[in-house]
Amino acid sequence: MKYAVLDFETTGNQSSDVIIQAGLAIIDEDMTVSRVYSSFVKPGIPIPPFITSLTGITEEDVKDAPDLDEVMMEMVPLLNDAVLVGHNVAFDFNYLQSALDKTGYLPYTGRILDTMDFLKILYPSLTTYQLGMVASEFEVEHDRPHQADSDALATALIFIKCLEELEQLPLLTIQRLADLLSGEDSDLAWFFDAVLEQRQQNPSVDQDGYTYYRQFALKTDDWMNIEPERSDMMHNPLEGVSFEQFMEQVQSSLKEKLPEYEEREAQNLMLKEVAAAFQEDKHLLVEAGTGTGKSLGYLLPAIYHSVKTDEKVMVSTHTINLQEQLRERDIPLLTEVVPFPFKAAVFKGRQHYLCLRKFEHKMNRRDFASPKEEVMTAAQMIVWLAQTENGDDEELNLGNRGGDFWETVASESDSCLGRSCPWFRKCYYHKAKHEAGVADVVITNHSKLFTDIQAGHQLLPGYERLVIDEAHHLEDVAGKHLGMQMKYFTVVHTLTRLFKDSKNGQLPNLRQQLQQSGNERAASWGAVIDGLYPAFLDVKEHWDRLAEAMFTLMPERSDAASGDPGQFVLRLLPHKKPKSWDDLLTMENQIYVTIGDIVRKAEKLLTELKEQDEQDFGSESLITDITGLIKDLGTERDALRSFMKLEDVNTVYWIEGNGNYRSKSLQIFAVPIDVSEQLKSYFFDRKKSIVMTSATLSVDKSFQYMIDQLGLQEAQAQDRLMTSMLPSPFNYREQALLVIPRDFPSVKGSVGDDYFVSTLVQSLADTAIVTQGRMLVLFTSYRMLRQVYDPLKELLSSHNISVIGQGMDSGSRTKLTRRFQGQQASVLLGTSSFWEGVDIPGDALTSLAIVRLPFQPPNHPLVEAKSERLQQEKKNPFMKLSVPQAVIRFKQGFGRLVRTSQDRGIVIVYDTRILESYYGKYFLYSLPGPKMEHMPLGQMVPRIAEWLDPENP
Repeated sequence: MKYAVLDFETTGNQSSDVIIQAGLAIIDEDMTVSRVYSSFVKPGIPIPPFITSLTGITEEDVKDAPDLDEVMMEMVPLLNDAVLVGHNVAFDFNYLQSALDKTGYLPYTGRILDTMDFLKILYPSLTTYQLGMVASEFEVEHDRPHQADSDALATALIFIKCLEELEQLPLLTIQRLADLLSGEDSDLAWFFDAVLEQRQQNPSVDQDGYTYYRQFALKTDDWMNIEPERSDMMHNPLEGVSFEQFMEQVQSSLKEKLPEYEEREAQNLMLKEVAAAFQEDKHLLVEAGTGTGKSLGYLLPAIYHSVKTDEKVMVSTHTINLQEQLRERDIPLLTEVVPFPFKAAVFKGRQHYLCLRKFEHKMNRRDFASPKEEVMTAAQMIVWLAQTENGDDEELNLGNRGGDFWETVASESDSCLGRSCPWFRKCYYHKAKHEAGVADVVITNHSKLFTDIQAGHQLLPGYERLVIDEAHHLEDVAGKHLGMQMKYFTVVHTLTRLFKDSKNGQLPNLRQQLQQSGNERAASWGAVIDGLYPAFLDVKEHWDRLAEAMFTLMPERSDAASGDPGQFVLRLLPHKKPKSWDDLLTMENQIYVTIGDIVRKAEKLLTELKEQDEQDFGSESLITDITGLIKDLGTERDALRSFMKLEDVNTVYWIEGNGNYRSKSLQIFAVPIDVSEQLKSYFFDRKKSIVMTSATLSVDKSFQYMIDQLGLQEAQAQDRLMTSMLPSPFNYREQALLVIPRDFPSVKGSVGDDYFVSTLVQSLADTAIVTQGRMLVLFTSYRMLRQVYDPLKELLSSHNISVIGQGMDSGSRTKLTRRFQGQQASVLLGTSSFWEGVDIPGDALTSLAIVRLPFQPPNHPLVEAKSERLQQEKKNPFMKLSVPQAVIRFKQGFGRLVRTSQDRGIVIVYDTRILESYYGKYFLYSLPGPKMEHMPLGQMVPRIAEWLDPENP
C-alpha cells in the first residue's frame, strides 16, 4: 500500500477560508517516506494576524506564491492509487475536495485514514493526541509546527510508528479489533480487515509475554502467584539495624545513583520526625514546603518501620496525580536504593479497576449506547488489555464520552461474583487487593480511607500507622464521605442502565435471554419484567418533577450579570422549610413507594432465577449486574428520604444547580457541620500513629487551626501530638519578589466594575509584556476571569502572547497547563483548581498574579453553618474560620511560583486588603519569606523589569 499524508494551512476554518500552504508526504510500500512536497499558495485574501502568529506564515511568504491551479496540478498525480492519511483528516479532506472542484478535477474517491484513530486505538495511554505533543513523545522531528510540510512529514512518521506498533500486537488482538470494527462501514474497518488477512497468512510474530484467556490477549497473569517480598529470607534484614544506620546506607546509594543528589536539611529533619512518631506511637503534623522532598521524607521511615516490625504502613494522598507520581517516580527509585527487597502497592477505589467479566459481556453483546464513539473506546480497551498490568482507568485516555462507557465496565462490589467468576484469577481489583495485602507499604487515597470506614474496614488491609499527604484536604474529604451527595443523574443513570426503553437496558437484555433459553417459566418471568416497566417510567417522571420543583426553589443570583446562567445554591434549614416543601414530600413519597415496589418484585424474580441451575453463564452475569443496580436504586431511595426529612441539626443541607442545565444540573448535599469528632474516633483515638503532612498546615506560624479542625485537641493535651515546621530549602529572598500596587482599585462582591477590570487588564498586559508571557493569573471567581479574558487577549495579540483561560478554552486543567508550558509566550488564567496541585517548574512560569485574596464565599451553606456554630461558642467566625482557610489557599497559590532552587519569579497581589486590613498581616507572615515591596501601580512594571534583569544582582 502507498500512503499520501496530507496537510493544509488555511486562513481559518470557515467555508469562506482558503489554503495558504500545502504539504504532502508520500509513504512507499517499504514504509519509508520517499518524497515530501510543499508549496505556499497565493490566497487572494488577507491572512488574519492570529493565523500568522500560529503558523508563522506572512503576507510576504505568499505574495509571489503559485496559484491553486498550479499547486493542484503538481499534487493530483501524487494522490493516484494512494490511501489518503491526515491528522484530523476531515479538515484537510474538505479543503482538498473543494480545491479539486475549484480547479476542475474530479473529486478524490480513494480510502481515507485518520492518524487520530490509530493513535487512540494503538496508544490508549497517550495523554494527548495533539500533533506537536505526540511528535515529541515519539521523538519525531517536528521543527516547524503549523507549517504544512513539517506537519505532513511529522504525521507520516507518526503513522509509520503506528503501523510498527500494530505489527507487535498479538494476532488475537487484531482479530478482536477487526471483528469489532466490521460492523462499521468505514475505511478503518477495511484497513483492519486487510491487516488481519495479511497476518493470518504469515502469523510468525513471536507471541510470548501474553496470557490468552477467553479470546482475549492479556498482559496480566494469575495474581494468586504473587508472594510477599522476602518470603524466602530467613532473617529480618533490619534486625539490629537502627534507623540512622539504615539511612546511611540509603543515602550513600542515592549519591551513587543520582550524582546531583544532595542531602537537604529539611528532608533530614522530616525523616527523623516521622521515624520518631512511628517509634513513640505519636501523631505528627509536619509542614514541608516545595522542594523538601517530602515523599521520600515519609516513605523511607514507612519502609523501615514496616519491614522492621512487620506492621503495614498506609500512605494516603488526596489526588490520584500524587498517587501516580509515587508509583511512577518515587517507588522505583527507592526499590533501587533500599538495601533489601520491599513491596509498595497502590490501591485505589474499586471503580478505577476494569471488570473483565463486564467487558467481555459488553463485547459479546455489542451493547453500545452511542455506537460510533463506543466502538472506538472498546477498540482502545482491547489493545490496552494487551498492555496493562493494573487495569486502572487512569492509564487510559478515554475522551469525552469514554467516562460513560467506563461506568458500565468498572468493577463494583454489588455486581462481583467473587470466586465464582471465571475471570477471578485475572481480576485487576482482586489483584490490587491481594498486592495490598502482601505489601509493606500501601498507597491509597483519602476517599478510600473513608469508604473503608463505611464498609466496616472490609476494603483496606488492617493498619495501625498512617501517613496522610496533602493533609489540608482531609477535613473536606471527610465531610463529603461521612455525609451524602447526589446528583440528578445519579438516579437517572441507574434507571436507564436497568431500563432505557423496551429494547435497551439490562432488564430487556434479560427478558430477551429468557425468551431464547426455552425454559418453561420464561414466559411468566418475562411477564414480571414487562410489569416493571411502567413503574420505571413512573419513578423517572416523579424524579423529573421533584428535581424541577427543587430547582425552582433556588433564588436567582443577585450578582449574576444579565444572560449569565450562574451557579445557584440554596441552604435548607430544618426549622425553616420552604413553603412548598410538603408538596415536594408528596412527590418524594411517590418515588419511595414505587422504588420499594420495584425492588421487592425484582429481588423475588432474581432469587427465582438464581435458584434455576441450568442457566448459562451469560444470564448469571446479567443477573449479578441487575442485582447490583437494584441495590443501588434502593440506596438512592433511602438517601433521598434522609435528605428530604431535614431532621439532623448537626448536618448542613443544601441544593445546587446551574442556570444553563437547570433541573438536570441539580445536586443535593447533606454534610456534617463538624467532622472533628468523627476523625478523632475513627483515626486519632484508634491508630497508633498518624503523620499528616502538606506544604500548608500552619497559619501565622501556628498549627492551632488544623488541630481544631481535625479533632487533635485531646492528642495535644495528652502529649501524643508532635508538630514540626520544616525550614524551606529555597532562598526565597533571592528567588521571589512579592509586589503589591497599593493604590489599586478595590472590589465589592465577585464581579469587578468597569474601572477595576480595565485597570486590571492593562496592568496584567504590561506585566506580561515584561515577563514575555509565562504568567499564571489566579482568580477567585470564574465571573471575573471571563471579564478579563477577551480584553486581555486583544491587548496581547499584537505582542504574540497568547491567553489561555480555564473554562474559556476547552480542555482539562492538565491539558491547559500543558498547552501553557508548550507555548513560548502565554498567559494562563485559572480559578479554584489552579490554586494548587499545578506544577510548572523552570522558565515556563515567571510571574504569578493573585487578583483577590481567596476567601470562600461567606454565603456558602457549609461556611455559613460553621460560622453560626462558632458564634454560638462566642468565637469570631471570620478570624477562626474565614481567614485561616483563605491563608492556606493563598499559601497554596503562592507555592505555584518557585518549584526548584533555580526558579526566580514575581508574585503580584492586586488585593490591597493585604496591606490595609487588620488581618492582612496573617497572609504575609504565613509566606516562606519572599522579598516584599509595595508601591504605586505606575512604578510596578519598571521595578519588575529591574528585578528580573539578569545583570542586576
